Amino acid sequence: MQLVRACREYFEEPCGVDGEADSCFAGGVHPLRLIFGIVLLVSALLDAFETVILPRRATGRFRLTRLFYILSWRPWRWVARRVRHPRKRETMLSFYGPLSLVFLIATWAGALLLGYALVYSGLANPFIDPRGMRHPFVTDLYASGTTLFTLGLGDVLPNSLPVRILAVVESGMGLGFVALVIAYFPVLYGAFSRREVNIALLDARAGSPPTAYELIKRHSFEGGGAALVTLLEEWERWSAELLESHISYPLLCLFRSQHTSQSWLSALVAILDTCAVLIASVQEHSARQAQLTFAMSRHALVDLSQILSTVPMKSLDDRLPAEKFHMIYDRLCSAGVSVCRDNQSSGRLNELRQMYEGYAEALSRYLEMPLPPFFIEHPKKDNWLTVARVRAEAEAGTQAASPILLHDDEHLF
Repeated sequence: MQLVRACREYFEEPCGVDGEADSCFAGGVHPLRLIFGIVLLVSALLDAFETVILPRRATGRFRLTRLFYILSWRPWRWVARRVRHPRKRETMLSFYGPLSLVFLIATWAGALLLGYALVYSGLANPFIDPRGMRHPFVTDLYASGTTLFTLGLGDVLPNSLPVRILAVVESGMGLGFVALVIAYFPVLYGAFSRREVNIALLDARAGSPPTAYELIKRHSFEGGGAALVTLLEEWERWSAELLESHISYPLLCLFRSQHTSQSWLSALVAILDTCAVLIASVQEHSARQAQLTFAMSRHALVDLSQILSTVPMKSLDDRLPAEKFHMIYDRLCSAGVSVCRDNQSSGRLNELRQMYEGYAEALSRYLEMPLPPFFIEHPKKDNWLTVARVRAEAEAGTQAASPILLHDDEHLF
């Protein structure tokens, strides 16, 4: 009983200067401010935990991160659409991902700062302010900011033991928040760089933008079937890594590739197109691996569409009309690819396309990332063709020099 009485006397002692102020808790507590401040703190901490630390899909319609991207991405995209120059428009869209990351961290910090300020304000006159600010809440905000960011200026002093404990907890949370931010950036950019490696490698194998026709045709050389199987195995693993990293960090979906004609979405759809053509129309051993890659790639596409809350499109423009399908068929035959010669190939391909194109189109419109075509009649020159030209010249020079070398050898003997 004596211990309880001593604690009660301590917490009910005057907390103003010289004992003239009212008690910190006697008639001065504001329950609504306390409750709102605690709710804001819990929301910010839970949101940061789910976004950064939790290695699975975050749920909840009223999360701070979700509200932040809903309120910021749509206006940014609307302004970017008004930019007529394609490269400048793409540059503006590419700024959003990194900038949104910075502003998201600032939003979390602001929510923590305001939450603690409301808790302080709910305790009524929690600080001794020598300057005597007119609005006590301004002092609470200032004290919360200097404590959260561990400035330690000491010009505003806690007035009671509970406030001192809260100040220590807030300063520790500030240090933890800085450590969280430091750990967050390398994880994000590491996942981004791993994603981009295969996208860059696809340029020489499928063109830019990548197309299913180019990918299959460029593997029509002797031994190309085995090389295509290996490539599809790599893209099956790439799709699994994309699914794992982008579900944990959906922000990565908004990070764009280095070049205007490249994107993770166009690369994923090009691989799906290729697998669909191989499964429906090509008589090769690569069709078996194409089924596995198709299943994993479609799984990634559908799940990411759900993460970004995009509804699959039902009315779509036909990306492969009948005349283009027959053109691809004839050109693949001319290139030496063993295609299925039956009238059901087109129907099988359309059935496979219906399994993913609606999701792809919805993501394309939401992210402002154009989908690749199946076939480009007049593709632009790829960067790697310069290397191919130099190699062709070297081979031509070797063939031209061979008779001379033989003649010299005969002369020596």
